[in-house]
Amino acid sequence: MEFELSEEQVMLRDTVREVLTKKYDIETLRAVTDTELGWSRDVWTSLAEIGILGLVFDDADGGTGAGIEELAPVMSEFGASIAPEPFLDAVVVPGLLVSRTADADVRADIVGGLSSGERLAAFAHHENGDRWPVYAVASTVADGKLSGTKSLVPAGHTADVLVVSARDASGEIGLYLVDAAAEGVARTAYRTHDRRRGAQIVFTDAPATRLGSGDASSVISEVEVFAQTALVAEAVGAMRASLDMTTEYLLTRKQFGVPLATFQALTHRAADMYVSLELASSLSVYATAALAEGRVDPIIASRAKLQALRSARHVGQESIQMHGGIGMTAEYPVAHYVSRLTAIGHTLGDADSHLQRLSASVGDWDMVTVA
Repeated sequence: MEFELSEEQVMLRDTVREVLTKKYDIETLRAVTDTELGWSRDVWTSLAEIGILGLVFDDADGGTGAGIEELAPVMSEFGASIAPEPFLDAVVVPGLLVSRTADADVRADIVGGLSSGERLAAFAHHENGDRWPVYAVASTVADGKLSGTKSLVPAGHTADVLVVSARDASGEIGLYLVDAAAEGVARTAYRTHDRRRGAQIVFTDAPATRLGSGDASSVISEVEVFAQTALVAEAVGAMRASLDMTTEYLLTRKQFGVPLATFQALTHRAADMYVSLELASSLSVYATAALAEGRVDPIIASRAKLQALRSARHVGQESIQMHGGIGMTAEYPVAHYVSRLTAIGHTLGDADSHLQRLSASVGDWDMVTVA
C-alpha cells in the first residue's frame, strides 16, 4: 500500500487545483451557485480538456483509464475548493454504471460523451421513503416503458441522459437508459443547502432501454462503494481547507492586543482538529488502496465514511466556533465548507447508518487470540 501520492498523481492534483482555485473565490462561488445552472460551463470545459472527466473510464470507452487512485486526489481538490461542478454525480457514478453493464457501442457513446464533456448524465435511484442502505425500487418497466418517481436525483436538473433503476415484469431490478428530454419525463429542479442542484423526476411510460441483463443490484452496490470512497476524499479536502483557514485566523486575529494563537486552549483545540483530519485522511487512503487492489468492500467503505463523518462534524463545529460570529456569515468561506461537509454527511448514509452496518457485521469476524 502506497501512503504518498506518486509523481503523476501530484501533477494531476496540482493541475486540478490550478483550474479550480483560479476560478473560485468565495464571491465567484456564490455568484456561480446562484445561477440557474449552479456551476460553470467554462470550468467543465477545462476539466474535460485536461482529461479529468474521463479519469475513471477505460481507454476503449473514451476515457483515460487512470483509475480510482487518481480519482481520490481529484475529489480532494473539489472538496478543498468546494467547486460546485457535479463531477461525481453527473459523470463518475452514472458512467461507471454504464461501463459495467452496457455493450461496447453504448459504452462508447455514453461514456465517450461524458469524458469529452459533451454529455451529462445522472443516476435516478432514490425514491420516496427510501433510507440508505435499503432502496425499495418501486419504479417499473413494461414493454420498454418506465414509470415511477425518483425523488432525489443529484445533478438530475441538467442531465441529458438518465440511468434509472426499475423492476421488470419478474420483479428483477435492472438499469435503464432514458433520454431526459423524452416524452413522459417530467423534472422538478431543487436546490440544496450547500448550494448544489438536483431534481425530482417523474416517469410516465417513458421509453427506456435496458443496460445489460440480470439483476443489477450487485453493480449498484459496487458503484456505491466507489462513490462513498470519493465522498470521503472530498470531505478530507474540505476539512483540510477548513483547518487551514482556522489556523490562519488564529494567527492573524488579535484579542487583548495579541493573536488568538497565543491562547493555549485554542491551539490545543486546533491540534485536536488536526488529529481528526488525519484520522479521516488515513481511512481515505485505506479505502482508496483497497479499491485500487480490486477489493470492492462495502464494509471498508463504511469504516472510512464513518470516520470521515465524525471528523467532519468535529472539524466543522470547531471551525465555526473559533471563527466566532463571522464563521456563520455567507460572505465568509468557512460556513460554506461546513455546509458541504454536512451535505456529505447525509449522502449515501449518515454516521449512525454506517455504524449500524458495521455493528451488524461484527459477527462475521473471528476472535483474535494470543497464543
